[in-house]
Amino acid sequence: MTTDADEPTLTIDELAARAGVTVRTVRFYSGRGLLPPPVIGPRRVGHYGPEHLARLALIEEMQLQGMTLAAIERHLRQLPPDLSPHDLAVHRAVVASWAPETVETLTRPELERRAGRALSDEDVERLAAMNVVAADGDSFRVDSGLLRLGVRLLDVPLSQETILAARTALIEHARAAARELSGLLREAVAERDTRDVKSLSAHMHPLVVQALLTTFQRSLREELREWVDGGGAEAAPGGTTSA
Repeated sequence: MTTDADEPTLTIDELAARAGVTVRTVRFYSGRGLLPPPVIGPRRVGHYGPEHLARLALIEEMQLQGMTLAAIERHLRQLPPDLSPHDLAVHRAVVASWAPETVETLTRPELERRAGRALSDEDVERLAAMNVVAADGDSFRVDSGLLRLGVRLLDVPLSQETILAARTALIEHARAAARELSGLLREAVAERDTRDVKSLSAHMHPLVVQALLTTFQRSLREELREWVDGGGAEAAPGGTTSA
């Protein structure tokens, strides 16, 4: 079964596996109103889509930050009900921005369960090239915050070299922006008490990350629009368009 946007839908078992939680957890969150109801298909089987997966990822991220269930419920109630999976992913990135790095050691079956799919040796090699996983004897050290993104990139129709080059460009520009912003903030609070500086940093961190994400989204959208409008997607031999 697929949604109107041709996105494949998931059964509750598939959703739980993709999200790295139990079916019981999914039902518990649904019962508390943290997840929208599924689409009921033939035989009264519930079908879940990308928005459920993205919302589960956001809930799990907030729990990692130590938020109580009541606080998570209050937080989610303040969000617009029609947020897209992409918007939820951006929101999760902001929540995770002030979290410490989460590296776990997983066996191959545990890694595949977290990934929500079987992984070939080539898939694991590509994840390792993206610094998402690293071999550790018979197990793998896994950056949990990057795993879902890395798995999604496995299906992107771009070469590994292009993906790694894009990753390098993003890291270099992000570090340059962080260095410049850090310098501006240091100058602004140079005369303040240490406690005031720490408090300001705690408040500014998520706001700066949100601003960077929003600005990058808009800039990328404008660049792609100019590329397409300017004839960047010219017809390739055989009547197809170049990607």
